[in-house]
Amino acid sequence: MQKITTFLWFDDQAEEAVNFYTSLFQDAKVLEVSRYGETGPGPAGEVMVINFQLAGQEFIALNGGPQFKFNEAISLVVNCESQAEVDRLWEELTADGGEESMCGWLKDKYGLSWQIVPTALGKLASDSDPVKAQRVIQAMLQMRKLDIAELQKAYEGG
Repeated sequence: MQKITTFLWFDDQAEEAVNFYTSLFQDAKVLEVSRYGETGPGPAGEVMVINFQLAGQEFIALNGGPQFKFNEAISLVVNCESQAEVDRLWEELTADGGEESMCGWLKDKYGLSWQIVPTALGKLASDSDPVKAQRVIQAMLQMRKLDIAELQKAYEGG
């Protein structure tokens, strides 16, 4: 059991969201499902809490009702090794009502914020040459979905 677990509050879509999230990552799985009983507070038999895992990280999803909504103050960062992975996750997470934002940020159809980040960004933006690093940052600030080739081009001064 990990010491700190991210807890996600959904209105009534926890099971749907978890099924969606676990479909995005090869090593994802549902660990445990708890359902409301006859005494509530949710409808008997409906999912109350789902423990699940994405890329080795455990999460808990709750069907807690409409009192709280996600906002950009919290986001899930996915480090991607290739442009193909960035493109796939970006497309799937923005589908069906998701929203693109800037600098690799997006909201999925449930309102949860994600950052889809190529690992190349960290390497390029932390270069010991501050001019190269600044060009990378300036290029990133102009993007919605991050483009590794464009970041590399900016790094090289092109």
